[in-house]
Amino acid sequence: MLSPSLLTARERIRALSHLNAFLSLTDDEGTGPVVAVKDLIDVRGSVTTAGSPIAARGPAPEDAEVVRHIRRSGCVIVGKTNLCEWALGPTGENPHYGPALNPRDPSRMSGGSSSGSAVAVAAGMCAWAIGTDTGGSIRIPASLCGVVGFKPTLGIVSTDGVVPLSPSLDTVGPLAPSVSEIARAFEVISGTTVPLPEQPMPLGKLRLATPARWVADLDQQTSLAWAEVIERLRPAEIPFPDLARAVNIGVIILRVEASAFHRPWLLTSPERYGASTRARLELGMHVPAVDYVDALSDARRFRRDVEEALLDWDALILPTTACVAPLWETENVNEPLARFVRPFNVSGHPALSLPVPGPGLPVGLQVVGHYGQDARLLRAALAVEHALLAGR
Repeated sequence: MLSPSLLTARERIRALSHLNAFLSLTDDEGTGPVVAVKDLIDVRGSVTTAGSPIAARGPAPEDAEVVRHIRRSGCVIVGKTNLCEWALGPTGENPHYGPALNPRDPSRMSGGSSSGSAVAVAAGMCAWAIGTDTGGSIRIPASLCGVVGFKPTLGIVSTDGVVPLSPSLDTVGPLAPSVSEIARAFEVISGTTVPLPEQPMPLGKLRLATPARWVADLDQQTSLAWAEVIERLRPAEIPFPDLARAVNIGVIILRVEASAFHRPWLLTSPERYGASTRARLELGMHVPAVDYVDALSDARRFRRDVEEALLDWDALILPTTACVAPLWETENVNEPLARFVRPFNVSGHPALSLPVPGPGLPVGLQVVGHYGQDARLLRAALAVEHALLAGR
């Protein structure tokens, strides 16, 4: 996809306003790549809503650090993208500003919480976008909308100027149409260099694995796509830490830390939250302190266990989500959407979702790399992307 000019981007945003990808636009000018920013991140002169009227108090006086990096690189900020209320949720719904609609099928969820960022990239409203990922919030909408979304290693991109959800898990990362464009965006926001080869690494030189006993209970289209991936990439099945254990650790940490941040508003103005968001935040108020402390310790242990499991492998592959984009009226979607992504927020490992080529709704493939070795993961993901496209 060609990178749109600022004029073209604004024209597409207006023409596709029914998708509700943006909550506000900037008056920035320039000729550099056009970038959209999740409305959880401060952009000077724009209101940061965090998807809630509680947070919308006035224009931000300065840019978040990640936005300063974007501006210094010559990119132009086009606007602030829609998101789930307070970045809490995997669907793309927002009770205050309305949902960001999936451009592949507006009757289906766009994914969350970085819904507007994924929609903006998928619909060609920007060259790339920034999102945040605390429990899959970049990778889920990337998977459902058919774009590439990257959660870097925990802490490698600054969260200064970003409204927190769970500081122990919060990560800032890019969404873009391809792995190579993700790599360039990551260089911008992290200040690191990602040397990509002129030709992707041959598949035969890439040591890929998949976690034993993890991949199950997929919907029909995801199951078919996963079978094609296995046939094409031939990953080894390896022993891996327990999936349910990892998910539970992440749930405890997120609930407690999110509830702690929101406690003043929950006590004084609970009616200003959407019912679902309020219910989820209130759960964290009742988690025993010992469970939270144990979860933090378990997260450190899980990180070591994941790294040990990956020792002899370049990358891990598995589905991003257990299902394609659900219809908006579908209930009980949180678990199949977040099941495979949340563990790598717990471990902090870099993880990327890329589209599996094929008919029908988008299916995402998650590629997970070694802790702190983001460039290595991006090179592996480039090889996987090339192999999948060559296999069409």
